[in-house]
Amino acid sequence: MPRKRPVDRVGPVKTRSRGGCKECRSSRVRCDTKKPVCTRCQEKGLACSTQLVLKWESEYTSRGLAFGRSGVWSKSSGSLPTSPSWSEIQEWCPVPTVQPWGFVNSGVSTFEDPHQVDVFCDDLGVVASNFAMTGNNGSLTLSPIEYPAPYQHVPNLEYPLSLFPDVSGGGRFFEYYFQQVCPRTTASSQQSSPFASVILPFCLSASPTLFKAIEALGACHWSRFDSTYKAVGLRSKSQVLRDLRCRLTAQGPSTCSTDPEVLVIMMMLCLYEIVDNCDHHWTIHLKGAKELIKMRRQQQLALPSTHTPDSVSVFAERFFAFQDVMGRTACGEEVVFGSDYWQESERNIDTWMGCSPELVSILSSITELSRTRRQLSSDLSRSSFSMRAASLEHKLERLVQKIDGDDETLRSAAELKHLAAVLYLHCALNGASPSTPLVIDYVRRILSITSTLLDSGSLASVTWPVFVAAVELDPVHDELWSDGDSETIVYGRPLVLRALAAMAESTVSNVARTRAVIIKVWQARDLDMLKGSTVDAPDHPTSCNDWERYVVPISTAMSLA
Repeated sequence: MPRKRPVDRVGPVKTRSRGGCKECRSSRVRCDTKKPVCTRCQEKGLACSTQLVLKWESEYTSRGLAFGRSGVWSKSSGSLPTSPSWSEIQEWCPVPTVQPWGFVNSGVSTFEDPHQVDVFCDDLGVVASNFAMTGNNGSLTLSPIEYPAPYQHVPNLEYPLSLFPDVSGGGRFFEYYFQQVCPRTTASSQQSSPFASVILPFCLSASPTLFKAIEALGACHWSRFDSTYKAVGLRSKSQVLRDLRCRLTAQGPSTCSTDPEVLVIMMMLCLYEIVDNCDHHWTIHLKGAKELIKMRRQQQLALPSTHTPDSVSVFAERFFAFQDVMGRTACGEEVVFGSDYWQESERNIDTWMGCSPELVSILSSITELSRTRRQLSSDLSRSSFSMRAASLEHKLERLVQKIDGDDETLRSAAELKHLAAVLYLHCALNGASPSTPLVIDYVRRILSITSTLLDSGSLASVTWPVFVAAVELDPVHDELWSDGDSETIVYGRPLVLRALAAMAESTVSNVARTRAVIIKVWQARDLDMLKGSTVDAPDHPTSCNDWERYVVPISTAMSLA
């Protein structure tokens, strides 16, 4: 409201100029607001600018100045009101702590390529690693995490390098493999990993090519914590591939199929590709090993029934078959290793797999059955499908996984895989979605055990259960439970990200790719919520269910073993 003009004043009332430039304002001179340069700035050669300048009350308060016109026009005779100090300003809402494993929910690529997974960071981008390799002469120092001793079940191997004369300049990578890689391949706190207890004695009579393959894997895994070793691993891998091609060409696939060393070399190359980028390259070794194993089995049929396969070949065969089964649960691709590689009567928990072979057999059957769901064309075929799904569900209900001794960490890992198998069955076969009460219950149970293992620092062999629970988290209700001690609410997504960050250090699996796929699923669900579309799958039996809609399209060539 303009001021009242006195009776004796002539002319218009002068008002403050709100569009004046900064130079005139600082000199307390009226600006004529001419554009692009006012008259005063033009005459004095000044830079005329009318850009907005932000002023912060805290800055003025710290300097003892009034902020804006606060108190200037007070008509009271008392002292002018003062602005509150920064410490007195009330906090309107709590500010969350941003952890290193946090993420930005979406970017341009989320909308441009909705089905393209971009592994935008490696494992070290997920976690601020406390892994340390120190030593003046390149010697190894174990990380602060306490790992089980890899040699405790292998006699006379306190100083393994002295027993392997073929280890040359890559001795420290060979040592790194057994001191750091092997303990990360098993969830057991009492038993040694077969990568040490089975492979290490076999190396006593192995060729230099196998040593080079082990050194390549060690250097590749070490490069996740120190990038200078990446070139060393790549160079060693190239030499191994060249030697392997020469052996296959000279001896022929039929002869090489009977040599367990060839399978072990291919297993190391497969692990190298999983640790490195986890793209389709590791499946090439998987399919190649399948052909060799098929030839070896055909040759064994002609041998006497008293023939017993060696432990190295059995372990290598189980390694490839397990990688195939667990990876196909996500993408639902065609089977490479069939169900004949698993026996439903084997209920003892395998140290490396972290579950029983019987459970793996059921998982393989679930994946194969899910591949036929959308091809059902008649009521009879749909009825048969439902009966087979119910039979598999009944097997999971009756499943008992046995364990020797009292290894609680291994038992927890097996229980996680059992719960995740039930969750996977209902999502892949029965059309369950994150809002289904059964899914909500199983996700909470899986993440509850995961939280316990996370606190204890034992997260090896749990990549697949965490993945299944993470992609089926309900985006609407992310609250899992309330922590009784601190009275804080535990949310699903932060817990999953924290677990993945810990797994980046304590496992051999490629956590970066797993994390990228999980985030992509979360982004897709959030985007559908913003668009107003439902995240639940349609009820029609041949329609795309929740698992096929959100998980399958972006999970090709994943390693979840």
